[in-house]
Amino acid sequence: VHGILSGFGHPILGVDHLFFIIAMGFAAGLSNIGWSGIAAYVASMLSGCLLVVLGGSLPAQEVLIFLSLIVIGSVVASQRDVPNLLLTATFGGFGLFHGAAYGGSIAGQEGSASLVVLVGYMLGLGVMQIGIASGAGLLATRAQPITVRLGGAMVAGAGLFLLLEQIEGFMLS
Repeated sequence: VHGILSGFGHPILGVDHLFFIIAMGFAAGLSNIGWSGIAAYVASMLSGCLLVVLGGSLPAQEVLIFLSLIVIGSVVASQRDVPNLLLTATFGGFGLFHGAAYGGSIAGQEGSASLVVLVGYMLGLGVMQIGIASGAGLLATRAQPITVRLGGAMVAGAGLFLLLEQIEGFMLS
């Protein structure tokens, strides 16, 4: 139960992750990929999480997470028609980095408790993100187009802000 609750909470508490999941759900809902795009993200995200728990790593995680906000937010804001295969691959590629961040911040600590806790964490993480993305996708199909576009622009703007903050921190250190 502890692992599942941690998995449920992390995507909500990490605003950068939450924004990405919502924007991804918007993009999936507005395109023809729907569930397959969300499934590609979740499978990739869980793989990235497991990679880090098993001792691997991915370079520039934070930068790529911030870029994911800019890219997916821009796709939603522009409402450009992106080929389904490219959009699915983009979800999956960014999913690896979001998952690696989850693995580095939470899953490694939970995994040290027991394998059962780690499995619960990953289950909660996957279920919560499927729920958020699916709800956002449904909302995108029913909301006014301008509302969805403004949501995408907000996500892209947040990604740009976080990326510039990361660059500033690097330059000042």
